[in-house]
Amino acid sequence: MTAHHHFILHKPHGYLSQLVNNQNRRKNKKLLGELYDFPNGTMAIGRLDETSEGLLLLTTNGKVSEHIRSKKVEKEYYAQVDGLITDKAIVQLQKGVEIGFEGKKYMTKPCKAYLLESVSEIPMANRHVRDERHGPTSWVSITLTEGKFRQVRKMTAAVGFPTLRLVRVRIGDIQLNIESGKVEEVVSFASML
Repeated sequence: MTAHHHFILHKPHGYLSQLVNNQNRRKNKKLLGELYDFPNGTMAIGRLDETSEGLLLLTTNGKVSEHIRSKKVEKEYYAQVDGLITDKAIVQLQKGVEIGFEGKKYMTKPCKAYLLESVSEIPMANRHVRDERHGPTSWVSITLTEGKFRQVRKMTAAVGFPTLRLVRVRIGDIQLNIESGKVEEVVSFASML
């Protein structure tokens, strides 16, 4: 029986959540394989789009990947949004909002959402989003058990506060606690979820 490998990564902004480039149109894109020498068969568990940052788990075990992507495991995101998010918008996020998914309207499941006073407790790269002269921004925490394509971005836009920056900070009980671009190999995710 082959031993499986499991990794915790802080995906930096500007990287695709894939290890090899098998598409002609994305020749100049940065890939996760540039950050670490992952063994053959390693796959990202879920994805973060190129402009998103944060916690990404990788494994060589498809069953582990399937479990973590299931509705049994929470995923928490910090979203920096355009404007000062209102209590009304947060309640809408909590109850579920209508977004577009695969060309159809989709109602998101109820979730946890709250205003963040500070994001200083997580290791985020100091990435400039925009000048303050373009208006205020605020941060909101959103915890989901589902993961539709660009769901958090679509949810904040649906309540009138488009996402400017998105950072995944938690998957199950695994917290983002390493610097951007760093990788840690772990024995198993089982005790961490």
